[in-house]
Amino acid sequence: MSFRKHLFAKATLLLILPLFCGNLFAQETVQYQEVEYPPWYVGFNLGRVVFEGDEALQNGTFGSLRLGYDYSDRWSFEAGLTLAPNLKKNWIYDYDTGSPVEREGLVDAKKANMFALDFDVLLHLFVVENRHWDPYFLAGVQARYFSKDRANRHKFDPTIRFGMGLAYHFNPVWAVRAEFIGAMTLEKQEFNLMPAIGVTWKWGAKVPKKYVAYGGALDSDGDGLPDDFERKIGTDPFNPDTDGDGLTDWEEFVVYFTDPCRADTDYDGLTDGEEILAYKTDPHNRDTDGGGVADGHEVIEDQTDPLDPSDDLLLITLNIEFDTDKDIIHAEYFEKLDALAKTILRDPNSTVRIEGHADQRKSSKHDYNLSLSERRAKSVLEYLSRQGIEKSRMTPVGYGFTRPVTENHPSQGNRQNRRVEVYIRESSK
Repeated sequence: MSFRKHLFAKATLLLILPLFCGNLFAQETVQYQEVEYPPWYVGFNLGRVVFEGDEALQNGTFGSLRLGYDYSDRWSFEAGLTLAPNLKKNWIYDYDTGSPVEREGLVDAKKANMFALDFDVLLHLFVVENRHWDPYFLAGVQARYFSKDRANRHKFDPTIRFGMGLAYHFNPVWAVRAEFIGAMTLEKQEFNLMPAIGVTWKWGAKVPKKYVAYGGALDSDGDGLPDDFERKIGTDPFNPDTDGDGLTDWEEFVVYFTDPCRADTDYDGLTDGEEILAYKTDPHNRDTDGGGVADGHEVIEDQTDPLDPSDDLLLITLNIEFDTDKDIIHAEYFEKLDALAKTILRDPNSTVRIEGHADQRKSSKHDYNLSLSERRAKSVLEYLSRQGIEKSRMTPVGYGFTRPVTENHPSQGNRQNRRVEVYIRESSK
């Protein structure tokens, strides 16, 4: 081992060991606000292993997968799996001829791989709230294994590690770091350097929300609307997208004039964000192209273009009043159903989709209304089949109260939402 490397190793150990030992027994005096963050993190380091000049292998690049655990704000434990591939045989010069000569040391091979498992203890020097700069010392052990035989050395080569590092935490989730590590082999007391840079990711952690001011007024969610104003219009001052439709409350209230408290302003089955950002339809008009079918039905069920009226299916809405909890059709609606049957029979290759819908009240049960609306759709199918329409051409579906066409009253519901819709796909479409 060279004199300078010996000196560095001793100086590093003398600097680190008192700090480690002293902190084991020192009374913590730093006061800070505790924040609960998950303790586990993973990382990847990329570095360079620098051997002494008289060793069998040349310097090379290594990669290391890291798994860490923050025991406290002061102490962390870290395990690593390290690979240094394709380390070449070392060379020396024959000073008589001036030509390079292969060193003795690597037996019957030109290169070798180094595998290593290591375990380190990290001592963090700064313990403050929301720290960004994070200098630390580390010490640990490393078990190396070389894929090829080296003269006068075993393939298994245990080492001790010590050094220092500096991390920068962008937020509680992500950090980058640089490390300068020395490694002392126990068998031959060779000293290696292993400088590295890396990145760490802490799973389960979240980036905290930032609070901004709006024109002197507090805007907690940063959506552009002051908190006091949001409370007046009914939006959530701590959620920039109260209805979850993909548009901020400010965009809905100021730019598009949609309802920031209702994801689907026009009740067409598409959220306001989907209409504006994805399909370019009008969030104030259920049927943008005026073809007779709501934009959402065209996109979700029919796979037609909500901006092209020529491909719309034929929609017939039946406002049939059923008795409470019943699916029996009263005779007063037979005339409408007979007319519908004649329309379907004109095109023997057309297909029919029959959809049952319900209104919603405070006492309404989701699963029950799904079942009831489907039974009512099947009642319409049975009636039409008795008029000569094959059941194989018809599909009954129940949506309960999930697809209203207008707002429901809390206690009375809304008669417009209690309906049966019949969609006829003509054979030409």
